[in-house]
Amino acid sequence: MQGHAAARAVHLDRLGVYMDATNIIREAVSHVTLLRQTAADTPGLAQAISDIKLFQARRFAGTYDDLLHSERYQPAALFFLQELYSAKDYSERDSQFARIAGALERLFPQQVVQTAVSLAQLHRLTEDLDLAMAQNWMISVDTPEVARYVKAWRSVDRRSDRNTQVATVLNIGHELDRLTRTIGLRMMLKMMRGPANLAGLGSLQRFLESGFDTFAAMGRKGDGAAYFMDTVRSRESGLIDRLFDASAVACETEITQILGQPR
Repeated sequence: MQGHAAARAVHLDRLGVYMDATNIIREAVSHVTLLRQTAADTPGLAQAISDIKLFQARRFAGTYDDLLHSERYQPAALFFLQELYSAKDYSERDSQFARIAGALERLFPQQVVQTAVSLAQLHRLTEDLDLAMAQNWMISVDTPEVARYVKAWRSVDRRSDRNTQVATVLNIGHELDRLTRTIGLRMMLKMMRGPANLAGLGSLQRFLESGFDTFAAMGRKGDGAAYFMDTVRSRESGLIDRLFDASAVACETEITQILGQPR
């Protein structure tokens, strides 16, 4: 009887974890949906959001140009650029996340649930910040692009949210790195591919497989993800600090150099 009670307690505890995950993911997707509706209802805002995302993707590519041309770290840099800093439309993955409630516990092992939660939280925060940036971007239509971006950044402020955004990106990277050390998980992910696609979770499945393979490859080349993640932490945190604390001219000069534009 005690064994049955203990097993039931473990099951209920796991169920609580999944329900929390489901609620967090649903709330995040619902919030992003409202943001998209705001953009659709406001003339010019959707285009401004697109401009912000494209600018930030270019900035990321410039900041990590060395890693993008590195045999060892190119796959990880591309993964971050395409999956976390991309200007692409994530509506397909959002709609899958909104339907994740019934499939999360049934299809995905417990080890990947927190990664899905972190991804949803990052997406919500990123979309929120990008919309705020876009609203300010629209105000300075006659300002040169880089100065316009710096001005919008400082008008939005929200330094703690910027730091949280970077911390969540790093957390996802560390979670994916930890997953690569879970025995049998890669085979489990492969076996889940068909059921996940049938359940309408193919986009999340592809993200998990791509992330797993990317970090597993780094792990096979020596220092694992440590150097890559430390580089992202140092460069992103440093840029955030300068965008808030340095002079506007210094920020504009640095970002112009990152983008590879003529001074």
